[in-house]
Amino acid sequence: MPVIAIDGPSGAGKSSVSRGIALRGGWGYLDTGALYRGSTWLALQAGVSAPEEVANLVAKSNLNFNLSASDPKLIANYPLEQESKKDISEIIREELITNAVSAFSAMPEVRRELLLLQRDLIEKSKSQFGGAVVEGRDIGTTVWPEAELKIYLTADVEARAIRRQAQLSELSEVSAVSVADSLAKRDAIDSMRAASPLKQSEDQIVLDATYLNLEETIQALWNLIEERKING
Repeated sequence: MPVIAIDGPSGAGKSSVSRGIALRGGWGYLDTGALYRGSTWLALQAGVSAPEEVANLVAKSNLNFNLSASDPKLIANYPLEQESKKDISEIIREELITNAVSAFSAMPEVRRELLLLQRDLIEKSKSQFGGAVVEGRDIGTTVWPEAELKIYLTADVEARAIRRQAQLSELSEVSAVSVADSLAKRDAIDSMRAASPLKQSEDQIVLDATYLNLEETIQALWNLIEERKING
């Protein structure tokens, strides 16, 4: 029951590649970044910013992720007093959340709370789907260091900006320059935070997708899976 950890900076294509690999292998898919975005949304909705309060809110909200690669969704109980399940998969992609998520993601209390959830979801994916493809920034280093394959998916900031601009253009008009600037700032914040910073480890395989399209990137990663006989 393999776990494939795909880490890397924003805009490198982790979500699309991870889902593609999960679908191809018949494994579950977990977007850990969605959990941090969900935590950010909850905190903003509740108007709390103190780390312990945010972590407590996350614990009470019963954040859950649908692990099916064909229909991934983030569900939360909010408002808490109504105990109603709410699909927040689309809401967490809004610009307000994007601009705030790094600050909340840097809180050790929040990371500790979500670390437990991430590990539980990976075990659930292994049980339900016979494996898991997990994307994030610290999967191979902190969340699941025993992963059978650890990938550091990256691309230069210009290529990442173009891809992210295409995603954001569906919501609002943004320039590639402003997106590139935002990504560079996000890289700096994620790399320098004290708790589980974004970094490449010695046992990760670097996959540079600067000059690869989505299909080529998925195939390059699948070749690594086959070389290591991870797909059985």
